[in-house]
Amino acid sequence: MAERELQLREALREAMTEEMRRDDRVFLLGEEVAEYNGAYKVSQGMLDEFGPKRILDTPISEMGFAGLSVGAAMVGLRPIVEFMTFNFSLVAIDQIINNAAKMYQMSGGQYNIPIVFRGPSQSAGQLGATHSQSFENWYANCPGLKVVSISTPRNGKGLLKAAIRDNDPVLVMESEQMYGNKGLVPESDEFIIPIGQAEIVRPGSDVTMLTFGKILHTCIEACDELAKNGVDVELIDLLSLRPIDYDTIIESVKRTNRCVVVEESWPLAGFAGELTYMIQKRAFDYLDAPVTRVTTLDTPLAYSSVFVKTWLPDAKKVIDAVNAVMYRN
Repeated sequence: MAERELQLREALREAMTEEMRRDDRVFLLGEEVAEYNGAYKVSQGMLDEFGPKRILDTPISEMGFAGLSVGAAMVGLRPIVEFMTFNFSLVAIDQIINNAAKMYQMSGGQYNIPIVFRGPSQSAGQLGATHSQSFENWYANCPGLKVVSISTPRNGKGLLKAAIRDNDPVLVMESEQMYGNKGLVPESDEFIIPIGQAEIVRPGSDVTMLTFGKILHTCIEACDELAKNGVDVELIDLLSLRPIDYDTIIESVKRTNRCVVVEESWPLAGFAGELTYMIQKRAFDYLDAPVTRVTTLDTPLAYSSVFVKTWLPDAKKVIDAVNAVMYRN
């Protein structure tokens, strides 16, 4: 399959554009997605191609346009809702949790809700405490929703296309700091990464490392450094956070006998707790060390650049965690 280099914003735009050409029920709405070409230029040029009936600028009213989208999905349309940041989705969380996630069950299967909620999650530098939060585990906690996390232009396109075609509400978590990242992306209109499959980014034999989102690139940096010291890490990008590909995780841990979970979120009630439980349930006899996690600090993120650096997982913290499960400290 032919590939070419795209920025993440271009890969996401290509995914939406291809799916809108394929299915005239798909439309995009959100703040500044049309006339301004998107806050991060993800929707650049889409208004020119599809017009104002399918690329809709909205007021600053997340609950309003999220609720409108639930209604549109109930009558057969397939909305893509862009949140300028998932921090703003808190205004719309009642529509996402109590309506989008519940409607299929509460209607006895009469109404599918094929909605994509997409936009940046996690921290993005010096944006202050209320604009620097991770919501992946919040939404993954809710039955009825699917949650995926983007880490490269390639999986950005493949997962977003899968989300748009899905008949359930899917939250696609991106990163403000990654929209300019470049990577090889297949040209095919049918390139799709199925929701529910993790990716082994690099095979290894000593330790399994689980992660998702932009912190993947910190993990790659750590793995490169560990390899220089003879530690062979198997790095897995979860990609899908609800559902989780437990089979790939468990098979990896059975081979390596050790596991480190790295996530850019607070430690309490994070994915590391769930993953650790499932590993001890299904692979306890294979473990040669307790599962270890690397998370952000358990505080709101301060504005100071010094605090941002201290708060986030970095390569050194990841390396220290791997050395701990290897008993190399």
